Amino acid sequence: MAEERDPEGLAAARPLLTDLYQATMALSYWRAGRARDEAEFELFFRRCPFGGAFALAAGLRDCVRFLRAFRLRDADVQFLASVLPQDTDPAFFQHLRTLDCSGVTVRALPEGCLVFPGVPLLQVSGPLLVVQLLETPLLCLVSYASLIATNAARLRLIAGPEKRLLEMGLRRAQGPDGGLTASTYSYLGGFDGSSNVLAGQLRGVPVAGTLAHSFVTSFSGTEAPPDPMLAPAAGQGPSVDLPARVEVWLERVCAHLRLGPQEPQRGERAAFVAYALAFPRAFQGLLDTYSVHRSGLPNFLAVALALGDLGYRAVGVRLDSGDLLRQAQEVRSVFQATAAQFQAPWLESVPIAVSNNIDEEELARLAQEVGRPGRGGWRLRGGGPGRETQLPRATAFPQGSEVDVIGIGTSVVTCPRQPSLGCVYKLVSVGGQPRMKLTEDPEKRTLPGSKNAFRLLDSDGSPLLDVLQLAEEPPPRAEQELRVWPRGAPEACVVRPAHVEPLLRLCQPLPPLAESRAFAQSCLGHLSPQHRRLEQPAEYQVALSEKLRALVDRLGGAPPP
Repeated sequence: MAEERDPEGLAAARPLLTDLYQATMALSYWRAGRARDEAEFELFFRRCPFGGAFALAAGLRDCVRFLRAFRLRDADVQFLASVLPQDTDPAFFQHLRTLDCSGVTVRALPEGCLVFPGVPLLQVSGPLLVVQLLETPLLCLVSYASLIATNAARLRLIAGPEKRLLEMGLRRAQGPDGGLTASTYSYLGGFDGSSNVLAGQLRGVPVAGTLAHSFVTSFSGTEAPPDPMLAPAAGQGPSVDLPARVEVWLERVCAHLRLGPQEPQRGERAAFVAYALAFPRAFQGLLDTYSVHRSGLPNFLAVALALGDLGYRAVGVRLDSGDLLRQAQEVRSVFQATAAQFQAPWLESVPIAVSNNIDEEELARLAQEVGRPGRGGWRLRGGGPGRETQLPRATAFPQGSEVDVIGIGTSVVTCPRQPSLGCVYKLVSVGGQPRMKLTEDPEKRTLPGSKNAFRLLDSDGSPLLDVLQLAEEPPPRAEQELRVWPRGAPEACVVRPAHVEPLLRLCQPLPPLAESRAFAQSCLGHLSPQHRRLEQPAEYQVALSEKLRALVDRLGGAPPP
């Protein structure tokens, strides 16, 4: 892979984002005259995360960027010289200055592909010294991205296909790089967008946002807008004094809700008016700064109905505290009653968003859909100027959760149920000769040799099992019987796939992120329910070809369990 100027690649991972022992091994390889020996490594994990039966492969686009940009600069080499022995031959450092990844070949699972234990996410081949140096950064780039994508996929499965999921975890993420990775790969895993503006700029992730409590509390109600006039949405007719129109509507709304007109907080109303003047076509209210029912809701309704007089439509409200499910149901009921009272049918389906430390358990509660048609709602801006997606809307009914949009932060970006995927990067061949780690721990034994991987599919496209075989073996064929050894099983079995899908591919060109996201959802949709279950799922089988199994036996070790 030739070096390319890619500022994002340079920012994502620099060559010295590695462990020191990679540099000490590099020196030893060079000293032994083995720097250019052809070698192959595989990157894989041993157990599925979160107690599930699947993971999503992710991080490939970051790996490609890193490999394109890989080059040790003078400052990098000088630092290595300062930490390696002082008597190191200067010729070694000169060799380091010549390194790039032009001689490296990477085969990988497609971004967003289902992946199972022992199946390589990446196969990396090239000069031994170089591919050894790539170990730590590639693990760093793939492990967290795949963990995030898998976590997001689980949350999507819990939420169902209709809820809109927004990642809002940048302020909770493990540093800026972790934040960008989480925003990117939560979108790959099934989220609809992110609050992270940089993810929109660099990766094309749709971005969305509302307003914070600080914006609301910054207003006291004594502020006068410099220009309170707002023109009708259609552009025809005289402009209207919006704050004055809001006050007229407030009296009507309070009478309808049986509230005194002095109860709704003035500063909150002033904040809503200011936001509406700035975003008349995208007005949304944060309802729980003071009191949802006695302040936030009537203030929002007054502003929304005043905008409605001018042909504008509010795009949503957000709840950020308390019993989110109960409050969403109550807010929807008020919307419906108010819509009927004031002949404003559009008000019935104003989207309701919720946030506040939502985890898998709370998400399952919020996702209940008893007697409700599919809905959506907020506008997402993404990818570049002028690009936006208007999500569909429909009528709501009080039997369900009434939540349209769910913002999740900590639980998606920190993966609290399992903070690491545990990927490893293991040597499988040198100079065309297989290499195998035996070790005292059976789980840590590796599978030797350069390999191919195939997914055997049923007639409906659902995966049956994955097969690992040596690279020189002919690929499996559809509608032909194949004898394989499932890992951990004492005996071989025979399968007859309807379709065969090769898994490991050269990774250029990479598709757009949105295309990888669609691919991931398609893969999950074809996975059988027993493997898609999030609690106590059936284990998906990964099997060895007979020839690979024989090689393992010959090299002296039973295959990993």
